Amino acid sequence: MGNVTFLVKPASGLCDMRCRYCFYEDVAGSRQARSLGRMDASTAEALIRAGFSYAGPGGSVHFLFQGGEPTLAGLEFFRAFVGTARDLCPTGAEASFSIQTNGRSLDGDWARFFRENGFLVGLSLDGTRTLHDRYRRDAAGNGTWDRTVRALRLLTEQDVETNLLCVVTGDAAKMPRQVWQSLRKLGDRPLQFIPCLDPLRTPRGGMPWSLTPEAYGGFLKGVFDCWYEELSRGTYVSVRFFDDLLRIMAGLPPGSCAASGRCGGYLAAEADGSLYPCDFYVLDQWRIGAIRDMGVSEALASPVMERFLAEGARRPQACGGCPYAPLCRGGCRRDFEDGPAGRTNYYCPSLRAFFPYALPRLQAAARALFR
Repeated sequence: MGNVTFLVKPASGLCDMRCRYCFYEDVAGSRQARSLGRMDASTAEALIRAGFSYAGPGGSVHFLFQGGEPTLAGLEFFRAFVGTARDLCPTGAEASFSIQTNGRSLDGDWARFFRENGFLVGLSLDGTRTLHDRYRRDAAGNGTWDRTVRALRLLTEQDVETNLLCVVTGDAAKMPRQVWQSLRKLGDRPLQFIPCLDPLRTPRGGMPWSLTPEAYGGFLKGVFDCWYEELSRGTYVSVRFFDDLLRIMAGLPPGSCAASGRCGGYLAAEADGSLYPCDFYVLDQWRIGAIRDMGVSEALASPVMERFLAEGARRPQACGGCPYAPLCRGGCRRDFEDGPAGRTNYYCPSLRAFFPYALPRLQAAARALFR
């Protein structure tokens, strides 16, 4: 019995939008081949078979579709993928599905498909209309807020479980309460606030959308105030970062790899079947191999994966004497920086500002929620 998550990129880095801060556009541009095409039926079947072979009876395989924009693989691809997974799923095993999308291609057929197959949909929506349209534009340079909100209405009409994914830019960090209120007006849904990334191999903080540690710390405080105000009135709003902290306080495993203190929580699968250890590192030097040529166990035990895990296990030096290390656990490797002072986490100052501000209320929330 085993459990495995595949982060699947069925349309590689292809996208029908031109988000200015897109980290995967930067990743794809750093590879020898920018786009690895669209996933074909034989590659999809090889991925599905490998997952169930690893899971066995009593195990589970989770397929998380991401991009680029994964819906560009087409609805018929998804219907065939899910149908094959249902046919090949061993007795006693479980298959589950989720997708992260910009919503641009969604219509009633997509929404019904998601509902009928139990998809969890993560919809990218950057807080307010102004913030969203500033950086999330289509190929013609037009803002996409209205179209994304329309997609959200379609999902809501079909009772599709939907999370809202908000990228936190430097602009967004200046207005946490406005971001919170705008997203909450769209309905009672789990929220994820994702710190914006700067391009690989460039100094942090130099882009128009860059998020500084000071700004991110202020944003976390502001959003936490909003979250705690609602909790005090009897409404629990799921915010992934806060959920992780509460679970850690209760002695439960967190839901994200960044909060777990270790890498290796999943395998990223590109459209051609190439496997990588992490979505942030779908780069030539981190290619493990191809799903047609290896099983999940072999991929997880590969020299590339071992090297990746060893690199991620080198936590920032400041973690050793930090009172918040049991909660922070060092953070995400993508935020690690190596310099004259050793290894650091770019957002360490953010968290060192946030924890003393929020910890007493977080502890009270944990006692109330998990007693």
